[in-house]
Amino acid sequence: MSMTAQFDSTWLTQETFDRLQEELEFLSSTRRQEITKEIQEAREDGDLKENAGYHAAREEQGRIEARIAELEAMLKRAVVTEAPEADGTVVLGTVVTAKIGPREQKFLFASPELESQTELRVFSPESPIGQAIDGLKVGDTASYTAPNGNEIAVEVKDVETFRG
Repeated sequence: MSMTAQFDSTWLTQETFDRLQEELEFLSSTRRQEITKEIQEAREDGDLKENAGYHAAREEQGRIEARIAELEAMLKRAVVTEAPEADGTVVLGTVVTAKIGPREQKFLFASPELESQTELRVFSPESPIGQAIDGLKVGDTASYTAPNGNEIAVEVKDVETFRG
């Protein structure tokens, strides 16, 4: 399988995969039971229209269920391997040095879930810059539209192996 960014797979290190698996297990068992109990207790407090505790617990339940769904989808499509050896091409799991607009930045090209494993900023393949640089080689240039609508030029200066 190619390591180029594909929306049907997510590259994760074993450490990140294990951490996300633990979070999923906690949320889908312990936390799910806790929030169900909180909702039941708040429901017993009477009128639901005026019950802030009930509404807060329902909102939290929605956030928990959304995160569970997100984690299940991510873990299902996870590709767990060591970081790919850099060969000068921007692929998932590489550290990229690029001139973005007027300044140079070094970042990890990977899932945002890897942020806890690095001091580097992480850009995902789904981000505007990630879409622009995916598959580029050292010396290649591209541009992307920033959230503020500005067109920003990017030049790939270096691609290194991620060492975690």
